[in-house]
Amino acid sequence: MAYVAVRGGQRAIEEAEKLTKYYRLKNGSSPIAVRQIRDQMRLAVDRVMSEGSLYAPDLAAIALKQAEGDTLEASFLLRAFRSTLPRNLYSLPVDTTHIRMIRRVSATFKDIPGGQFLGPTRDYTKRLIEFSLSEESEDDVKDFLAAYVSDTDVPDTMPEFPKVVDLLRAEGLLENRGAKDAQLEDSDATPPGPSDVGDITRQPIRFPASRAVRMQSLSRGEQGALLALAYSSARGYGFIHPTLGELRVGYVPLVVPHPIYENETITVGWVLVTEAEIVARMEERTEHKRAQFSLGYGFCFGHNDVKAMSMATLDRAMVPEGASAPAEDEEFVLYHIDGIESSGFVSHWKLPHYVDFQAEMNRVQSIQERRRTE
Repeated sequence: MAYVAVRGGQRAIEEAEKLTKYYRLKNGSSPIAVRQIRDQMRLAVDRVMSEGSLYAPDLAAIALKQAEGDTLEASFLLRAFRSTLPRNLYSLPVDTTHIRMIRRVSATFKDIPGGQFLGPTRDYTKRLIEFSLSEESEDDVKDFLAAYVSDTDVPDTMPEFPKVVDLLRAEGLLENRGAKDAQLEDSDATPPGPSDVGDITRQPIRFPASRAVRMQSLSRGEQGALLALAYSSARGYGFIHPTLGELRVGYVPLVVPHPIYENETITVGWVLVTEAEIVARMEERTEHKRAQFSLGYGFCFGHNDVKAMSMATLDRAMVPEGASAPAEDEEFVLYHIDGIESSGFVSHWKLPHYVDFQAEMNRVQSIQERRRTE
């Protein structure tokens, strides 16, 4: 048997693309409207926006339709489109105390200032298939919406919600991550500029990475990779067992400097985000003199509880030196959580490697021949 290099054809590629479209449409069902995907597959849309690193619900819905529901492929499409866009402005740091809350839970304190809000969640429902959805009609949807809206009281004003971890901080039970973080927590301090924060879309990641770079990388990481590493840390391949200080889901304003008038700002829109803060007690392996809790932080586009909590766990798990588990190794984590890069590398195995394999096969045959003659 001989393996030789072959040349692929443009026609074969074009026919493969047509066949892909045929497989999506061959059963004759009506094409799915992009609006239907955006509204009714909202969690998938949010995941694509988060990993695609671009807040654009309509584009994420189109990408999901094009990718036939493959969220990783859809994220790839969205991030590729993002790379074509100009960078006009950087937003100012987001103050999540002004969040328009739709969900807020804490596992550290039962009674928290402002109260707990379950919001839209399936955490407490039975995992049973709802067969009635197969027969859901437009009339069913209209009847449900009419009944639900008429029975719901919407407050005129939304209160601000202080952070739960501030309760620990006020008691001196929360670790202060140094003077730089303390400066950022000072409301009178000058907000950091783009050059202070770093931008992983413009510069490659260097190690040790700044916390800003680390958070950017985690924020657009693949949810499954983040979850697996965070889970490994909690199972014992690490040194922390996190407790959820607070999980928030809601809309936050994006504020940018005024392009003309100095010292003025403009709110350019609101984006749905998920924010998670986990607390974990520092173990004896650290050199802290005081017994305190430490804080891990997660923040991502859209409604995604698991991703935000996994982010926060890994943020706390990664240590600057002396890592003993994969989830603690900053370089290991940041280089392996990007689903688009890792899937791109794995996918390249499908490309022709005929010459490489021919060389490997010749080598194996040579070794076998040499051993037969010895």
